[in-house]
Amino acid sequence: MQFDTMAILATHQPDPITGAVVQPIHLATTFARNAANELPGSYGYARVNNPTREALEKALTTLEGGATSLAFGSGQAATMALFQALRPGDHVLVGTDAYYGTPALLEEVFHPWGLTYTRVDMSNFDAVQASLHENTRVVWCETPSNPMLSITDLLTISRLAHEAGALVVCDNTWATPVLQRPLDLNCDIVMHSTTKYLSGHSDVLGGALIFKRDDEFTKRVRQIQGLSGAVPSPFDCWLVSRGLKTLGVRVRAQMATAQAVANFLDGHPAIQRVHYPGLTNHPDRALIHQQMNGPGAMLSVQVHGGADDAIRFIGQLKLITRATSLGGVESLIEHRASVEGPATKTPQNLVRLSVGLEHAEDLIADLAQALDRLH
Repeated sequence: MQFDTMAILATHQPDPITGAVVQPIHLATTFARNAANELPGSYGYARVNNPTREALEKALTTLEGGATSLAFGSGQAATMALFQALRPGDHVLVGTDAYYGTPALLEEVFHPWGLTYTRVDMSNFDAVQASLHENTRVVWCETPSNPMLSITDLLTISRLAHEAGALVVCDNTWATPVLQRPLDLNCDIVMHSTTKYLSGHSDVLGGALIFKRDDEFTKRVRQIQGLSGAVPSPFDCWLVSRGLKTLGVRVRAQMATAQAVANFLDGHPAIQRVHYPGLTNHPDRALIHQQMNGPGAMLSVQVHGGADDAIRFIGQLKLITRATSLGGVESLIEHRASVEGPATKTPQNLVRLSVGLEHAEDLIADLAQALDRLH
């Protein structure tokens, strides 16, 4: 079954009582027991479970090809719950080019608690193998990476990790299941910031973990989800479910525009380098074709000069909004190093662009006039 059909079927659940074709939102925080003090269904208290959240989790399981899913209040909440399921003394391997919030969480919260971690170039398999220890429990991958759009060979990393007895987690936020299914590439867990492409309209905060197996580790993370209460509201779950219906259409349209924008920027005299998996000069071109169905709608651009030049460039834009986040219908751009702060490893002349649903010609015209002002 094609993705678009699967996305509709996974989120189209007519109400059995009223026949409503749009899934209802169950806002209840508690559920009544009968005279025998028994719950009529599987719901007792919304922190532990809720029908609207359960519907979203089932849809995510279907779209990523997993066994079960857990929804959270943000992508960081999902990441935190997974790390909380580990034990003090355990070791995590994370890419050098991961979303800055992931190593920040490890350093600021979990390292003092007793979790150890190592950052490694995931394209250097010798370095990855050398960094796998007896106590390594999780190898955290992100592909394409944020913000350099480097590509991780998930099949090879999964093989190395599994030989060492570690689980492989892939942050699939940028690719989405439209373009990449990490569980089919031998990963064990997929993480999403559902705030981004899955909801797709910059109006909801959420996260999710999708598991290949419903095993003891999965049960541990589910327990943490219920005990900690880092869960999304029913309305947020409903919004993400609604976004899933159009995910395939949006991603393909945004990707086509991103390709046109990247082609325009690549070779422009004011641009030092364009990072985009759809360019023929991308160093991981063969791997991209092997494990992805397309290059996506995110790109990063390094202008000639430094931070001041990059900020001056985006300051001249009229159509593209200067804002953090990505995956919405509107195009967003940001100076990434400013957002990440003093400890950033991102080049100072880099800006990150999330391509929306505006017409390609209009976006290119806006970028062109801004770049012309740099000369």
